[in-house]
Amino acid sequence: MASGWSKRAVLWHSPVTLGSFRFAVAVLTVLAFAVTWLSAISGKQTVWTYLAFGYMATVLANVLIPHIALTVALRSYMPGVATAVALNLPVLSLLVVLALREGYVSGWKAVAYSIGVAGILLASIQILFKTGKLLNL
Repeated sequence: MASGWSKRAVLWHSPVTLGSFRFAVAVLTVLAFAVTWLSAISGKQTVWTYLAFGYMATVLANVLIPHIALTVALRSYMPGVATAVALNLPVLSLLVVLALREGYVSGWKAVAYSIGVAGILLASIQILFKTGKLLNL
């Protein structure tokens, strides 16, 4: 059974069960921790640091689309918008600025990784939702 909010947002995406959503979030969280750890041990200007930056930029963009945008468009609270605005927006804004200012990432490479990681994560979310559904979660 799809979660209540997911049923109301069918114009923007297919309904998702709570189990499938939790499965996708768990996998993406483990992935985020792994990439962050690899970035921390590999240092500045490495593939892992650019991947971590891309992940941060993607989650930062996720505050605006879908969280804030769908809350406004549907005139209904989208689950996670409070956390996105209160936690993700300020923390990730600071981390993105610091990563750029302190030379962990730079230039077009940072932009390219941000776009690439966003595309990969967007595609993987759908795959993870379908996997969760196949696992009957």
